[in-house]
Amino acid sequence: MREHAGLAPPNHGVIFHAKGARQRTLPLPVETIELGLKPAAMGRTYFVEEAIGQYLSNLSMKVQPYVTGLLIGQCSVQKDYVIQAVRTPPKEEQKEVINPSKLESIDEEWITAHASQVSRMLPGGLLVLGVFIITCPELSKDSQNALRKLVFAVEKSLTKRRLWKPAEEEVSERAALQICSATKKVVCRTYDVQDPKSSAKPADWKYQSALSASWFALDCTVNVNIHIPLLATSSNHDLEKNIKNGLNRWAKQIEDSVFLISGQVKDDDAELLEGQKKSRGNTQSSSQFSDVKVLTQLSQGSSHRSTATVQICSGSVNLKGAVKCRAYTHNNKPKVKEAIQALKRDIINTLSDRCEILFEDLIINEGPHKKDFEMAYHVLPQRLFVPVAGSSVMLSDYRFGEEAIGEVQERFVEMLDQSVQAEDIQITEEINTVGICPVTDNVDDTQQKQLTKATLLLKLQQNMGVVIAAAVAVFASIFSFNYFSD
Repeated sequence: MREHAGLAPPNHGVIFHAKGARQRTLPLPVETIELGLKPAAMGRTYFVEEAIGQYLSNLSMKVQPYVTGLLIGQCSVQKDYVIQAVRTPPKEEQKEVINPSKLESIDEEWITAHASQVSRMLPGGLLVLGVFIITCPELSKDSQNALRKLVFAVEKSLTKRRLWKPAEEEVSERAALQICSATKKVVCRTYDVQDPKSSAKPADWKYQSALSASWFALDCTVNVNIHIPLLATSSNHDLEKNIKNGLNRWAKQIEDSVFLISGQVKDDDAELLEGQKKSRGNTQSSSQFSDVKVLTQLSQGSSHRSTATVQICSGSVNLKGAVKCRAYTHNNKPKVKEAIQALKRDIINTLSDRCEILFEDLIINEGPHKKDFEMAYHVLPQRLFVPVAGSSVMLSDYRFGEEAIGEVQERFVEMLDQSVQAEDIQITEEINTVGICPVTDNVDDTQQKQLTKATLLLKLQQNMGVVIAAAVAVFASIFSFNYFSD
């Protein structure tokens, strides 16, 4: 079973088991925030799945000083949608009694690690929208400062893993939800994660039934054949770093690709659901799927200038296979640009996440200090999808061939606090491999001489134009001198 490299294993010994049956209570009330005598500026509005109110109410009844968790959903220019809330799984060694006098015992590193794991399970269009905390009244005053730190820490952790950059017009505000376990009071604020000095802004928190019952889904299968050279000059031949650099170049190709929706190239500003009837009053989950074809550019246009580079390599990594990708969009007049952007990011994320999972597995099996691997072929984990109750959205996960379905079920309980039936798990048929050619660390004298000779030849070839130009100039000077002398 997979473990998280560098931290305590999130998939072993930290599985969250609910104690006792959950009692049914009314959704949490939402308090209007008043800041001073002046009217506050209009903040963001979060439309929240009604079942989340019940989930947070159940958590608030736990006899604990505080509970933290993540908010999952989708951002849009006008509105934000929260379709799931997930509590932070407790550590195995975590004591039952937490110091109730302070919030300093909050493990920021553990929460950010949980956010990274959860983000891998989100298809395109979904992201971690923010953080929530449920505290006893004694800790309410300090909870906002703790929330602010967590919001920025989680976003920083997620940004490091991304191979894509956010658009300029993209929403950069993240939610900080504070709930009092005694009074059930809910206070929602937002912070601009692009501004480290950002102050809290009030936000509306509105529950809505069947919020994501009829969201639109974009599906595509992308054939991958990526060749990543391992430079002979790179120290320790860091495979993970080399693969990430190679994936960065591939990600740019995906960003520049052409996407055909139902066989057509649609305008970015056009409505995705144009010409389709919107279902109203439908509480049953039913998603509309659209098949998408991805056309990657084989060569750059004439306006782009390219330079050929010759490099000496001691090995290579080859990624081959077909990856299943999916993105979801809300049904409130989504734009084509938003949908394609979500699908592009899912294509990039799913391959990057699989490589991360593979290397974490290799580090666990081979040891954290082993950076060089012998020639081998590894199978990347397969992607699977799991439905969300009351929603047309499906979450995803990755499974190695030797992993049992029970391990996938355990992972959903520990990471998303969600029980999954084995028959509901949809495994996509994919065969994706990583081929690692041998990397030699010990180079003898003969090989070193050949390497030096090859380097000199490469430098001569790269500067051949300058040598030829100089020779022509000298020949022209001699010819002119002889001609004028005659």
